[in-house]
Amino acid sequence: MTTILAIDQSTSATKAMLFNEQAELTEQVSIRHQQYFPKPGWVEHDAEEIYQNLLRAVKELKEKAPQTFREISWLSITNQRETIVVFDQKSGKPLSHAIVWQDRRAEAFCATLRNSGMGEVVHKKTGLIVDTYFPAGKLTWMKNNIPEVAEGLENGTALMGTIDTYLIYRLTKGKVYATDHTNASRTLFYDIDALDWDRDLIGIFGLKIKELPEIQESASIFGETDFEGLSEKPLPIAGVMGDSQAALFAEHCYQPGMAKITFGSGSSILMNIGNVRAQSDNGIVNAVAWVLNGQPTYAFEGITNFTGATISWLTDQLRLINNPAESEELAQSVPDNSGVYFVPAFVGLGAPYWKADAKGAIIGLTPGVKKEHIVRAALEGIGFTVTDVLKVMESEAGIPLTQLCADGGAVRNRFLMQFVADINHRDLRVSLLPELSALGAVFSGGLATGVYRDTDAVQAINSGVIEYYPQLSIDSVETLYAGWNQAIKKVLL
Repeated sequence: MTTILAIDQSTSATKAMLFNEQAELTEQVSIRHQQYFPKPGWVEHDAEEIYQNLLRAVKELKEKAPQTFREISWLSITNQRETIVVFDQKSGKPLSHAIVWQDRRAEAFCATLRNSGMGEVVHKKTGLIVDTYFPAGKLTWMKNNIPEVAEGLENGTALMGTIDTYLIYRLTKGKVYATDHTNASRTLFYDIDALDWDRDLIGIFGLKIKELPEIQESASIFGETDFEGLSEKPLPIAGVMGDSQAALFAEHCYQPGMAKITFGSGSSILMNIGNVRAQSDNGIVNAVAWVLNGQPTYAFEGITNFTGATISWLTDQLRLINNPAESEELAQSVPDNSGVYFVPAFVGLGAPYWKADAKGAIIGLTPGVKKEHIVRAALEGIGFTVTDVLKVMESEAGIPLTQLCADGGAVRNRFLMQFVADINHRDLRVSLLPELSALGAVFSGGLATGVYRDTDAVQAINSGVIEYYPQLSIDSVETLYAGWNQAIKKVLL
C-alpha cells in the first residue's frame, strides 16, 4: 500500500504525518514553534526555526516508524497561508522574522490605500479586500523598514513567498522557487481571473520585486527532496495547498453549495461557488479553491481572526480553565449563557465586518454570572462568528448551502460542534480526522502522481465523520441571535 508523508505547517506547529492511500493516518509528530509579539498587534515567526522543526519532525517520524518511512512515495505540503517570508536567494535563510497572518502592523498603510480609491481596483482584480491580514501590506512594511529587504527584492538577491514557497525552496536546496494557486491567490498580487501574478498590483503597494515564484496547480510536482539526507532516496514533492482550501478538498466539497469550517487559531469558512466567481459587497472575499487540469474552482471565503485562539486565551491568559478540553465540560454544566455574550475581537473583527480596530468584549455581566457562563459564552461566540459568515455567503452567492462540514482542532469540542449545528439549524458533518488540511494535500498529490485517477476516485475514499443534528427550536435560535447582534453592535461602535 502507498505511504505518503504530509507536512502541515500551521500557525502554531509543524506536523509530519504518514498516511496510506485510503486516507488513514498511521503516524504523526508535532513540534510547536515560538510565537513572537514584539509590539501590540505584531505577530512573528522565526522561519528558520520552522524549517529546522520540519527536519526534526521528519527525523522523529523516521525513528518512530523506520520501515514505513522507507516506503514513502511522495511528500505533500499544506501550510498557513497569509504569513510572508523574505529570504536570501543564495542561502535560503530568512532575512527577518516572518510576519504572520494575524499581524496588524500594516493597517495604517492599508487604510490609506483604501481611502485613496485603490481598494476597489485591488478588490476587483484579486477578489480580496485591502487589509493587513494579507501579505502585500506586510511586505510593504518590510520594504519601508528593513533596507536589505527592499534592495534584495528589487535586485533579486532576496526572494519572497508564503510559507509553502519558503519550505519548497529550502527542501529543494534552492532549485525550485514555486507556489500553487491557492497560496498565490491570498497575496493581493494575484489576478483571480487571469490566474497569474499582476505587476500592476505589486506597483499599487509601492513594491519592486524582480523574481516571483512560479505558480503551479496544486496537483503537480514541485521538485524533490531528501530532507538533507534523512531520506535514502529523493522524494517528489507532490500536492501543495493552502490549509483552508486543502480542508475543503479533503471534505469532498466538489460541488457548488458545499461548505466547510476549519477551526484553527482563527477560522476559515469556504463555500464552493463553482467555476464562475461571484462578487460580495459585504466583506466576503473570493478564493481560488483549486485549479485542476487548467479549470479553476472558486469559493467564497470568510476569515475570522480569533476563534480557536479564544480557547487558548481562556487557558493561558485568563486561566479560567486548565486545558482546552475543560471548556466543553464547563459549558455543559450550565443550562444557558445567563445573558452573557463573548465577542472574540482580540485582533479586530474579520468577515463579514472587517473592522480592524474592534476590540474583544464580554457583555451582559451580572452578579450571578460564574466562570462557567463566561466559558460557555466564549464557545458560543466562536459559533456565532462563523455563522455570521455563512449567512452572508449563502445570500450573496445565490446558492443554497447544501452541505456543512467542519475540521480542525476545535472539532473535538462537542459542545461547540452541537452549537454550530443548532445556530445554523443544519446538520453538521465533523471529520473524525481533526487535521484534514494535510489529507487534502495528500489527495492533491495523489492526483499529481496518478495514484488517484480523478476527483471521483478521491470522493470514494471515506475518512469518517460524526454527524451533529440541530436540537434547538427556531425560536430559541432567533432569541440567542438577537442577543449576539446586540453585542456585535456595541463592539462596532
